[in-house]
Amino acid sequence: MNDSPGWASPGSAPSDGKEKAIPRPSDPQDGSGPTGQWSPEQPPPGQWSPPSNPGSGTGTRPPTPGWGGGPQRQGWAAPPAAAKPGVIPLRPLSLGEILDGSVSALRAHWRTALGFSLTVSVITQIAVILMQRYLLPEPTSIDPNATGTEALRQTADSARSTLISLAPVSLLSMIATLFTASVVTVIISRSVLGRPTTLADSWAEARPRVLPLLGLTVLVAVIMAAIMAVGIGPGLLLGSEAGAALAFLGFAAACVVMLWLNVSFALAAPALMLERQSIVAALRRSAKLVRGAWWRTFGILALTYLLTFLLTFLVSIPFTAIAVIADGTEVSDLFGGTAPSVGWPFLIVTGIGEVIVSTLIYPFVAGVMALLYMDQRIRREALDLDLARAAGLPGYGDNTPRS
Repeated sequence: MNDSPGWASPGSAPSDGKEKAIPRPSDPQDGSGPTGQWSPEQPPPGQWSPPSNPGSGTGTRPPTPGWGGGPQRQGWAAPPAAAKPGVIPLRPLSLGEILDGSVSALRAHWRTALGFSLTVSVITQIAVILMQRYLLPEPTSIDPNATGTEALRQTADSARSTLISLAPVSLLSMIATLFTASVVTVIISRSVLGRPTTLADSWAEARPRVLPLLGLTVLVAVIMAAIMAVGIGPGLLLGSEAGAALAFLGFAAACVVMLWLNVSFALAAPALMLERQSIVAALRRSAKLVRGAWWRTFGILALTYLLTFLLTFLVSIPFTAIAVIADGTEVSDLFGGTAPSVGWPFLIVTGIGEVIVSTLIYPFVAGVMALLYMDQRIRREALDLDLARAAGLPGYGDNTPRS
């Protein structure tokens, strides 16, 4: 056991739903029986009795609200609170704890996490602005009065121009996300253990995994593109009304399959980073961890992306308004069929807004992914025990004497 991001050996505990009972710190053990079972030395039947009441004249004790002292509910005492050496308690996490844990880790290490994210975002946005100004083609104008073949041609030209413009921007954003996610995942792993970290240490841990993480992202993108091509390809080849209907059905089916796979592979990046898994093994590991918890994982990811969308929307509105005023661009041109010719003021102001959004969103989403991965391993593999030992908490060591 060490305190590196890979706390436990990859796949060392079962995750297929057939795992045996895993002991928790509150499970009494005597060290002689099988793991996770009560001590075989139990009191003989009929010889156990609850605490007596000394105030009744028979040497018994007055009844207390609960066991172990302190104000408790009547009856059995509540289980002890989970240890919390870092940003999360070491037990299965709720939705709020996952989101709050990500924010708490970024707040505790804001110089490292947000500083790195800001640097990456600024470099990425400068490259995007330069491409938009000098390399990418102007948006295609669409005549709203066009009909028939002309309308189809204009739509195809607009779609092609949009794809050409989005491809390099998406590639740069993907690379920026990878660099940020790699460093933030290491920061989260330290924050869970309550250990400080620096940018140099985090980057030293993350650097060997950046290329595998890039390969993982490219492989998932290729899989999704292949699924979409299989879904809509036959319909497009027919080139008739029946083909259009078939293409629509194929598109809908492909979207369902892609959604299912994206959720199933959502934990592949943390597995690749923290367990030092290979690309294919990380995909299998993610699918194994998500199995049986697909809807919960989907709900957490959906809420996370909804929050990021709202943040993007709220930040983009004022910066877009300022950019329009500074550039003298007509609002009707932005949302109408005319392709606007934007200048440097518009690109710079909107770029500042994008930097702010990216600086906050990239590490937040990466933190949620890492904590969701840890939560699934805590639920399925008792990773909380390994984390407690790695954090050096008393009572979790291998040589701890048992009472």
